[in-house]
Amino acid sequence: MDILVMVGQLLLGLSILVGLHEWGHYIAARMFKIRVEKFYIFFDFLFPMANVWNFALWKKKIGDTEFGLGWFPLGGYVKIAGMMDESMDKEALAKPAESWEFRSKPAWQRLIVMLGGIIVNLILGMLIFIGVTYYYGDKYLPMSAAKNGIVANEVGKKIGLQTGDKIIDINGVRPEKYADLFGADVIYGKNPYYTIEREGKTMKINLPNDLGNHLAEAKKGKKDLFVSTQPRTTFKVAEVVEKQNASKAGIQKGDSIIAVNGKKITFFDEFAQELKNNKLKAVEIELVRNQEVKKVKCDVTDEGKIGIKTSHPELEKSKKTVEYSLVESIPLGSYRAFEVIFLQLKAFGKIFSGDIDAGKSLGSFGSIAEAYGALWNWENFWRLTGMLSMVLAFMNFLPIPALDGGHVVFLLYEMIRRKPAPEKVLEVAQQIGMIILLGLMAFAIISDIFLK
Repeated sequence: MDILVMVGQLLLGLSILVGLHEWGHYIAARMFKIRVEKFYIFFDFLFPMANVWNFALWKKKIGDTEFGLGWFPLGGYVKIAGMMDESMDKEALAKPAESWEFRSKPAWQRLIVMLGGIIVNLILGMLIFIGVTYYYGDKYLPMSAAKNGIVANEVGKKIGLQTGDKIIDINGVRPEKYADLFGADVIYGKNPYYTIEREGKTMKINLPNDLGNHLAEAKKGKKDLFVSTQPRTTFKVAEVVEKQNASKAGIQKGDSIIAVNGKKITFFDEFAQELKNNKLKAVEIELVRNQEVKKVKCDVTDEGKIGIKTSHPELEKSKKTVEYSLVESIPLGSYRAFEVIFLQLKAFGKIFSGDIDAGKSLGSFGSIAEAYGALWNWENFWRLTGMLSMVLAFMNFLPIPALDGGHVVFLLYEMIRRKPAPEKVLEVAQQIGMIILLGLMAFAIISDIFLK
């Protein structure tokens, strides 16, 4: 069932993004009276082989355009008459140009048609971010909630951090939110650092430039993030899982655990560590229930678990929600939308510099489906879809032949030189672009399966 929810969100998100992107090209073409022969969400052929397995799940001819839903869910397309595209229809392009064809229109009109999808994705991304900002606001844990310090995991300890360290600033700036510890300035910044307080002393901890790799691995569940995603905190038993070790030992909801094998426990990370230290052993757990101290014997699993879920009252009380009016949401949502593109540029810079491993950071549809998650959460769905809309606009603007940006480069060349690039050059560029795209897709899929 979880996989169906993930796939369902992925397909809905892609349908919205691809459908509106292609609608951008379609509406721009129709504005200049250019004939659009096909408008498809998903491909009705085995992409990129335009003549293999040609069939649609649904199609309907309206005017000159055949609208359809393809069977191959990796994108979508509009077939604009008189344009070199995925179909590589050389026979049609060999005929004299008709007045309603793309190639017969002025270069500035063709440029607008090629930018139509990118423009729509930018507008869509902005509208989604504005809507999410207005409807959901901001829910966050303030940095002040980390009064007991951080929990440093394995990678964090190698960097020089210790559990209990209190973060004073990040790159010289005092953070407002606890999540800023893993923000863009840390992951994508050049020579990032924390200023910390430890045992009353202030010191600087330099962070490695390849933290993006650790973040990618943490997201895939291969290791813990260098710092725990929640600060050091006290805890209570919130739920006891039926028929598991804690339930058999008599632990109950609401219990406060104060010691394991006689070792005093104050914070959740101390409790978790003691369980890890005693895998496949029986431990004596001392707890407080209704102001009465009790001791129980409990077996620990090979994963260092006993079968309870915990609550963290201190953190729950500290969480903040900020609501925004529509007037406030418009500039803030727009800024957050374009911030996605700025982060993409920073990420590419890190990849090209070698600080981030492309195999760990790039992903395909599997990574996107995992990001949507196994639970249908509309806030997460719209936030991720808005982000992907901006990413799609950015990626399509790259000057790679076969992408919109590649066509834009040749159109700008034509406008400057006042003559089009030779058709043979366009044809070869389209083929090279397809090879590049297929290579990137293959790399992303292999990365998803084998490298993460």
